[in-house]
Amino acid sequence: MANRLADATSPYLLQHADNPVDWWPWCPEAFAEARRRDVPVLLSVGYAACHWCHVMAHESFEDDEIARLMNERFVNVKVDREERPDIDAVYMEATQAMTGQGGWPMTCFLTPDGEPFHCGTYYPASPMPGMPSYPQLLSAVAEAWEGRGEEVRQAASRIVEQLNAQRSPLPESILDDEVLTGAVGRLRTESDPEHGGFGDAPKFPPSMVLEFLLRHHERTGSEQALELARDCCAAMARGGIYDQLAGGFARYSVDAAWVVPHFEKMLYDNALLLRANAHLGRLGDDLAARVARETAGFLLRDLRTPEGGFAASLDADTEGVEGLTYVWTPEQLREVLGESDGDWAASLFAVTSEGTFEEGTSTLQLPHDPDDQARWTRVRQSLLAAREQRPQPGEDDKVVTAWNGLVITALVEAATALEEPSWIEAAAGAAELLLSTHLVDGTLLRTSRHGVAGTAAGVLEDYGCFADGLLSLHQATADPRWLTRACELLDVAMEQFADTDHPGTFHDTAADAETLVRRPSDPTDNASPSGAAALTSALLTASALVGPGSTSRYRTAAEQALSRAGLLAQRAPRFAGHWLAVAEARAQGPMQVAVVGPDESSRAELLATAHRRGPGGAVVVASTPGAAGVPLLADRPLVDGAAAAYVCHGYVCDRPVTTSAELADKLAQA
Repeated sequence: MANRLADATSPYLLQHADNPVDWWPWCPEAFAEARRRDVPVLLSVGYAACHWCHVMAHESFEDDEIARLMNERFVNVKVDREERPDIDAVYMEATQAMTGQGGWPMTCFLTPDGEPFHCGTYYPASPMPGMPSYPQLLSAVAEAWEGRGEEVRQAASRIVEQLNAQRSPLPESILDDEVLTGAVGRLRTESDPEHGGFGDAPKFPPSMVLEFLLRHHERTGSEQALELARDCCAAMARGGIYDQLAGGFARYSVDAAWVVPHFEKMLYDNALLLRANAHLGRLGDDLAARVARETAGFLLRDLRTPEGGFAASLDADTEGVEGLTYVWTPEQLREVLGESDGDWAASLFAVTSEGTFEEGTSTLQLPHDPDDQARWTRVRQSLLAAREQRPQPGEDDKVVTAWNGLVITALVEAATALEEPSWIEAAAGAAELLLSTHLVDGTLLRTSRHGVAGTAAGVLEDYGCFADGLLSLHQATADPRWLTRACELLDVAMEQFADTDHPGTFHDTAADAETLVRRPSDPTDNASPSGAAALTSALLTASALVGPGSTSRYRTAAEQALSRAGLLAQRAPRFAGHWLAVAEARAQGPMQVAVVGPDESSRAELLATAHRRGPGGAVVVASTPGAAGVPLLADRPLVDGAAAAYVCHGYVCDRPVTTSAELADKLAQA
């Protein structure tokens, strides 16, 4: 049996390379083999940090008898959803349409032409109430194919036709101040006043919604928006979803009170929550500022790769046990800390003899700030040192373009908000890796591992998120190279991903990408920004940074895209957070702050004020007057030989100011 996954750049595929299942990667040859043998394709989709993916792998894919059944009656294809989000999107839509739900692992049975005819998620190795065993499912599907093959093919074709018929672009709609204010009101009705956040269990971090609420507060003064954001950030920061020892957030909470997380730590969650907490911290929230610093520390310490990028995730499991690394009992606390400190820590972290997790163990929460900071620091350091001696979760160390773009933006914005310039250097290092490894002949690739690029083409979110990151670096450094490369990506994205029949709408895959049974195009934000929303954010920012030749082109494209998001923002603001945040930036102009001075020290105070007081979504650049390749500083001279700040909203500029107090007043009036 050929080991076709042995050379994969996906750690998830490598996890399955030695299975007795005769796995194929997604490739034309796999479907050709299915046609030759006249058998269905069994598509299995998951990702490296997924707990139930590990369970199904151990129960079924490592079982010789189940593997024999799979090999005899199917061509088996394994896909990493993070490496191929396009494949995942197409078949997840089919799974949800057939079953009413989705998730991973995802199990789909396809014709040799790639059309789905039966889909589901996890299947146990033995029957469970209301759920057939995986071997029973395999036998039933194979028998249906062998006995009613033409009927199955026809049904699969009808499914694809129905999915294509149901998918239509969002209609043109208005996304104005009334919609933005209404979104805050709707979010208020969907909020959890007791535990913070939105909805019920399982509860996910509403990262992009938080950014919108903070921008709305800064623009309008809405205390309701600020309260929603602050309550949610505080609840997560004090809950078990946040790592109280090492920083960083888990994927989601299985309960409504943020107590028990699904323990995997994803790069995109931590990038987006770093950004939101840094912005809240900039507004004077000390807890959020602390969490932002700790989350940045987690990213740089635990997810940064030797090549300078950031790894995709840490596993939910350790040695096959979910949460093994992270949970504690009172006895374990006393063993590490001694009787007195152990009892104090158990009370502080809400660790009880009954436990809040499984088998009498507890996650660590922090319901209240400790009253003894020296003791808190000592206890925390001791527990972390002891935890590091435990078995550690595995790492998916592939570098994903889009998620690294999110980290670049978050590190830069957190650096300027919290005055940590070393984070900008780390962000620049990640950008250098992406440009040197992921960008090939002007086209982005989705992933790399150990400095070796994968083969999967970049999707829309890769272009949008990375361009946004490059634009943030340009603002922080005034280096024209970052702006140039960002604009090159935007130009490719507008050419390759635009839906020419529906201006303002974008496909998630490029025009020259591999053809699937359906070309995905999903405008809704989920765990990370939709590709369309990410690209629109970058287009709007670029329009405020580039010279006159490109401003209108980028601005027009951003306006057209926003004109498609109004209905989504009205009806489902929880799934339009990034769109709403972009719309808030547009409502500000977006604001432009150009700071000029003869040297860095002369500009420092004005620049610090711009970063501290400028609203989210504003563009801020500082350098010498007329710095080459920095359009925002063109025709903006010193004032009487002194450093000056120019504040503009859209196409209207105020008179320049030369003192920090004057600039603060200008920004407060915005």
